[in-house]
Amino acid sequence: MIKVKVPATSANMGPGFDSMGIALNLYNYFYIEETEKGLNITGCNDEFCNENNLAYRSMLRCFRAVDYKVKGLNINLKSDIPLSRGLGSSASCILGGVLAANEIAGSPLNKEDILSLATAIEGHPDNIAPALFGEMVLSIMDEDKIHYNKINFSNDIKFCALIPDFTLSTKESRDVLPKSISHIDAVFNVSRSSLLVSALMNGNYDLIKYACQDRLHQPYRGSLIANYDEIIKKCKELHCLGVYLSGAGPTIMAILKQEDTEFAPFILKYLKGLPHHWDVIELKPDLIGASIESL
Repeated sequence: MIKVKVPATSANMGPGFDSMGIALNLYNYFYIEETEKGLNITGCNDEFCNENNLAYRSMLRCFRAVDYKVKGLNINLKSDIPLSRGLGSSASCILGGVLAANEIAGSPLNKEDILSLATAIEGHPDNIAPALFGEMVLSIMDEDKIHYNKINFSNDIKFCALIPDFTLSTKESRDVLPKSISHIDAVFNVSRSSLLVSALMNGNYDLIKYACQDRLHQPYRGSLIANYDEIIKKCKELHCLGVYLSGAGPTIMAILKQEDTEFAPFILKYLKGLPHHWDVIELKPDLIGASIESL
């Protein structure tokens, strides 16, 4: 049996739409072994314990790519990453399945191959790349080629995820986006993406609150989230370094100094006064990325 561990990811990070993401220390675990026949999936909702399971479908995609004939599979899932909350749960299942299948097939694919295959399934690399490599990763697609670069920054910051009890599908959050944007808005995002990267790398944390601003997706997706504007405003009042919509939402992510012990309890107290239930989880960057272990 093999164990695959895949971290959660927070994509976009404000202005880095579909190109920027960071791995965080919240994980999905996949325990998988090849059997003589059949398919047995446990550890998830009944609706996913079948051939439509995303990890399983990703495994089949990988097996086809490397021409491996699998006999049967036992798949047990332990999921700590909440579904459809903007924390990369789908990417973790895709990557977990591809990594497991590659291991079962004798590891014919290297990490670059795995990145390409998993991205082809997911559609874009902003979650896949940090989940695979760890840390913060910038990634682009040039035709069929993926180019990426890891960003190293100081370990004196942390993240605080505000996770609501409602979901937001990727399709719904994509549909609300405009078909085109103005040149002014494009410049707005390009400048802030650059500022965010440089601020994190150089430790100029006072710039992060400006760098997390966005005009490509957050104003539109925020309209789908109850009390979004009020929560963003409250996070700023509590002196977080920056705040942004994680992935497609609805999770809201705050960036904090490592020594900040006041933000989490105060924002939790505030959120308890709102109609929906919100979980508040402090997270650190995952520096390693996905891993495989033989049991």
